[in-house]
Amino acid sequence: MRKRLLLDLCCGAGGASVGYARAGFEVVGVDLVPQPHYPFAFHLADALTFPLDGFDVVHASPPCQAYSACQHFLKRPEQYPAFLPEMRERLQQWGGPWIVENVVGAPMPGAVLLCGTMFGLNVLRHRLFESSHLLFAPARCWHRGKTQKYGGPYVCVAGEMFRLSDACQAMGIDWMTAKELSQALPPAYTEWLGRQLLEVC
Repeated sequence: MRKRLLLDLCCGAGGASVGYARAGFEVVGVDLVPQPHYPFAFHLADALTFPLDGFDVVHASPPCQAYSACQHFLKRPEQYPAFLPEMRERLQQWGGPWIVENVVGAPMPGAVLLCGTMFGLNVLRHRLFESSHLLFAPARCWHRGKTQKYGGPYVCVAGEMFRLSDACQAMGIDWMTAKELSQALPPAYTEWLGRQLLEVC
């Protein structure tokens, strides 16, 4: 039996993609920016126009700057439009199983929240996942307090203010640069979600 084919839109360097591959999918990535460290088949293209035909599942991580708590640090916030509604509408019209990921604060009713501590990771990276299908989190968050750049119980992986070796270990990622890592999803998140999607697609 062939592997289900998953398209990762706005794939970045492949944190989400690796999780889906571990769950059992064949993965193809699309991004508007070259991704030299992306570990699977890759297309340099616009995620809002790339053809969806032939894929069994689509994951999308549209830019989050419009909703991020750090948006007030942006010099020109108008450069970061909110693509989330447009992406959601496109996937709904496509009709297959899909997941859209974004930051806490994004308008995603019914989304499931995942955190690194749910998977035994020493990183606090809360992300929302909205889907065409009902998804479940593995547990509740187990952390107390906030992240610290260095020396704390949880690694802060934001911007480039962290030790790369610590952040790689915390995220479960060992193939990215510091900048790529700062924008990545831990593969454990999408491995968990991917196993749920394989039951319905």
